[in-house]
Parts: sequence; C-alpha cells; structure tokens
Amino acid sequence: MRELIGSIEHEYRRYKTYAESTFDQLSDEQLAHVPAAEGNSVALLVWHIAGNLKSRFTDFLTSDGEKPWRQRESEFEAREVSHDQLRQKWNEGWAVLLGTLGQLSDADLGKRVVIRGESLAVHEALHRSLAHTSSHVGQIILLGKTLRGTEWRSLTIPRSKKKA
Repeated sequence: MRELIGSIEHEYRRYKTYAESTFDQLSDEQLAHVPAAEGNSVALLVWHIAGNLKSRFTDFLTSDGEKPWRQRESEFEAREVSHDQLRQKWNEGWAVLLGTLGQLSDADLGKRVVIRGESLAVHEALHRSLAHTSSHVGQIILLGKTLRGTEWRSLTIPRSKKKA
C-alpha cells in the first residue's frame, strides 16, 4: 500500500514542477544572479537541493543520509551555468529521490533511518526533507518573481487585476 508515500511523492513532484516552471522563465544570467551579499542564486539553490536529495536518498534505509562523498560547502559556491547544466544537476538529485520513493511502501514509514547521526522514523525523515526542499523552492520562486518583475508568469492562480 502506498497511500501516504504516494501523497508525499505527489507533494515533492508539485514543488519540482514549480521550480522547473521558474527556471523556464529565467535567462542563464538570471540563474546566476545573487540578490545580496551572502545571498543565494537559483543555480546555487539547485546545487544545494540536488546535493541534499542525492545524499539523503542514496541507500536511504541502510546508511546515514549525510554521505561522506557529499561536498555540501561547495554547493554554496557562486556559479554560472547554462539551463542544460542546471537541469542536469537538478535531475540528478530528483532521480535518486524519486527512485527511492518508488521503492517505499507505507509499511516502511515506521522504520528508522539515520541523518547526521540522528535516528528518525522514515515518515519523519520524509517530512523533514519535503519541508527543506519546499522552503528552497520557495526561495527559487521568489528570486524568479523578483528578477522577472511584471513579466513573471504565475505558477498557480494569478492575481486578479480586478475584483470578481
């Protein structure tokens, strides 16, 4: 049975689509734009999300979610990338997440996993990861809206120009 896992997977996919719809509205230069000192660009956020998903969901049920091969600090280095490079990195992380979710059932929700030495129930780890990912997707959307200004195309229900 996959009722709860399916629901969680649906939410992940929704946020994935929001971010990708934002990427589609930005130029390569805008992907690299850092709005303020110590700020994050869309590219930087993509590198971080992809690194996090790849690390957390590789061998999800059997090894610590913070893999020794992950170079987290390098995810936060400024970078200029093409749309193709951005999508490649993005898809690497999502492929690992979605592959793992596809193997889980609701019966797995009570199992234990470890992230940075902390033991969590699978459902706790999934909710923690979903919240982390969605918060960064929100940052990507805000950057996109800010960079596009009046040219921004809404990802959900657009604001009405007049009252209905």
